[in-house]
Amino acid sequence: MDRQQEFVLRTLEERDIRFVRLWFTDVLGTLKSVSVAPAELEAAFEEGIGFDGSAIEGFARVHESDMVAMPDPTTFQVFPFEGGISGESARMFCDILLPDGSPAWADPRHVLRRALSRAAEKGFTFYTHPEIEFFLLENVPADGSVPRPVDTGGYFDNTTHAAARDFRRQAVLSLERIGISVEFSHHEVAPGQQEIDLRYADALATADNIMTFRHVIKEVAISHGVHATFMPKPFSDQPGSGMHTHLSLFEGERNVFHDPGDPMKLSKVGRGFIAGLLTHAREYTAITNQWVNSYKRLFPQVLPDRITESPAYVCWGHLNRSALVRVPAYGKPNSARVEVRSLDSACNPYLAYAVLLGAGLKGIEEGYELPPGAEDDVWALSDAERRAAGYQALPENLSEALDVMAGSELVAEVLGEHVFDYFLKNKRTEWEEYRRVVTPYERERYLTML
Repeated sequence: MDRQQEFVLRTLEERDIRFVRLWFTDVLGTLKSVSVAPAELEAAFEEGIGFDGSAIEGFARVHESDMVAMPDPTTFQVFPFEGGISGESARMFCDILLPDGSPAWADPRHVLRRALSRAAEKGFTFYTHPEIEFFLLENVPADGSVPRPVDTGGYFDNTTHAAARDFRRQAVLSLERIGISVEFSHHEVAPGQQEIDLRYADALATADNIMTFRHVIKEVAISHGVHATFMPKPFSDQPGSGMHTHLSLFEGERNVFHDPGDPMKLSKVGRGFIAGLLTHAREYTAITNQWVNSYKRLFPQVLPDRITESPAYVCWGHLNRSALVRVPAYGKPNSARVEVRSLDSACNPYLAYAVLLGAGLKGIEEGYELPPGAEDDVWALSDAERRAAGYQALPENLSEALDVMAGSELVAEVLGEHVFDYFLKNKRTEWEEYRRVVTPYERERYLTML
């Protein structure tokens, strides 16, 4: 038994923790959990916990269903804010293995580990920093009608509504108490919309943190009598919720995106990485924006007082928030980074970070040329002007995104054959189900007119 495992077992005893949750995600990014008694954890470290993989989305077929959840002791966290008469609880993420001890190809955590290993072979460590947006709602109508946000606040408003004000404070304190560092929190543009930004960490830790974040946010919301949703676009007339993510590569302690001699302080490696993100953007959009509703957010929409700030075209820019990839201003060399603005808050972070890293590394390996940056407001250009500038549109719906992804050698390589095939199959089924639904919009518009 290694020292980290010993630390976990000692902590369980010292703090009288009664429940240990073992977490993992399915291919779609849904959090799965099994609770074990502390007395059983030592055996779980040795042998794992067996389960039926055929019952998990995308994991296995019935005739090859035996799988093992192996707890990763480095992810151990106590959840003191969930204490009560039953005592504190704790959680660990698991790596999913086959009975022979080899990694399960369907495990999203393994997909990201594999991508990070490729980067490590080149001497790179991949860091990510997400800005996570979501909505707080007073209600979630069972009939699918429009919900009510908890407040009428706007961007950076110091809201006096108790739910929003107290919620963010408790949410940040809860995250900090379990070791998830928060950089900023504030009210976002739309009524009821919040943003909490996590500090940068290596991509695997960040993906684990995002999954934990979603759980904590929903639990804190319930304790305030409200509902938190990461749905990309809950309201037709308000902006959607994105997860803008800042990316950087390091060699040891050195940020390889930084070049002091370049006018933009951007190195050749950084330029190649951005070029890879742009070249393969349409191919990985189905992963970073995996739901039918995701494309309601990406589509640029003119609201009464603004145009929504979601990227719809493949381009990059320096300080340009209308671009798919933005190079932010920074002070210290180690703060050099690029920001990808297409991701939404409901994606599977393991798969999303894997494909972004794979695209960036491809750009570096193949020496992709970075096209000129877009310094104009891309949304304000006409279609003819965008075509003249070479700005391709991102896929306009899930069906188009899946068609593009299906032809991508890069995404197939990064995800692996099993995850690639299952994801396409599952999402095409979702699209077909969506296409068959008659919406309230259609009934309202056509029942009396036709």
